[in-house]
Amino acid sequence: LAKTRWSPNPTHPRSPAEQVYEQLTRLRERKGPPGGPLDCVGAFGHRFHLSASEDEMLAKLNHKTLRHVLKEFDGEKPLAEVVDDAANNDMLDDGELAVPDKPGLFVLGRSQCLELIDPFGDALVLGDANLTFSLLLAEHRKSLHHTGRTIATTFEKEETLRERYPEIGETIKQLNELGAEVFDNVDCTRLAVDPRFQGMEEKFGAVYYNFPHAGVVSGFFDGHPFVRWRHINLMTLFFRALRAFVKPGGCVKVASNSGATGVRYSDIIGGALASEFVHDETFPFLEWQLSRYRRSYGDRRDQSKRPDDGEVYNAQRAHSDMVYCFTYKPSGGSVAAAGIHFPPTKEELIASNEGRAGRLPSGNIARKKRVEELYELFLSYVQGVHVG
Repeated sequence: LAKTRWSPNPTHPRSPAEQVYEQLTRLRERKGPPGGPLDCVGAFGHRFHLSASEDEMLAKLNHKTLRHVLKEFDGEKPLAEVVDDAANNDMLDDGELAVPDKPGLFVLGRSQCLELIDPFGDALVLGDANLTFSLLLAEHRKSLHHTGRTIATTFEKEETLRERYPEIGETIKQLNELGAEVFDNVDCTRLAVDPRFQGMEEKFGAVYYNFPHAGVVSGFFDGHPFVRWRHINLMTLFFRALRAFVKPGGCVKVASNSGATGVRYSDIIGGALASEFVHDETFPFLEWQLSRYRRSYGDRRDQSKRPDDGEVYNAQRAHSDMVYCFTYKPSGGSVAAAGIHFPPTKEELIASNEGRAGRLPSGNIARKKRVEELYELFLSYVQGVHVG
């Protein structure tokens, strides 16, 4: 940051410290893949730092050859050699690969959008507030005659769901009729200690988490450094929890807005990478076979309005909603401990006097009381206590 000409805007509503934090985050993001649409060749190129000419070479390959190269290339042999070996290997086409001679970039992209997942593996949906996405997925799998289980989960308890969503009872009934199972009160970061998931290790061939968010903290915007650690940890611990339950080669899809400032796209991609989930592709949400479900806020607002009732999420628009696609490719070796971010200390909260954090009460007693409330809230997140 010091090497650039950037400096905080003194007239901006956010403080210089908050602006510096945001700019540092953006600079880090520039080193990785972008948050917008990125095809499988682009994602592969970012992973292996390929040149523009190498990207162009891959983009011209047919389905059979490109699929083989994406699977086999590990950076040891020159890319051109791997491509030549694949192009000249007649054994790659065993008769089961769909349209092997069609353009590989198009075929692989369409298969992601059409949700052509493992028909025999189980599917898991996490954080589905009103369960309408799970219903759409269950219907999709039934239409394709999948035999794997579909497990739909919500973060809130069933009594809370019935208060917010009058239609939830009928939705659960429809899910059960389609053979799906519904679990309430599921924390996606703590699957390993949830007894309902015992025996499901390496069972899931597909996992979904749409528009993740760690919840609003009154008085702070999503990207504020005092609260954003919760969003970063959510993605880090989500992917780490999945390691025990996703079968090797299984897919994970996370839908989110590319401009979100709570759970940022880089948190999703970074959390996946830290737990050996390889970024395959990013495509627009509206192109997804499973995009037409009734969105919800996932909080108390759903009792009076929904996003598709003419409202929209703050800073989120349909054209910038994306689906980030990953494949679990465990190396078999040890993985570094998850990089957890910690909340601010009481001393840091007490001393803060700028930006929106300055809205803490100015009186000494009232300020200390509010800081104690915030600290207890933050501590509950760290301890894994359910915070609705």
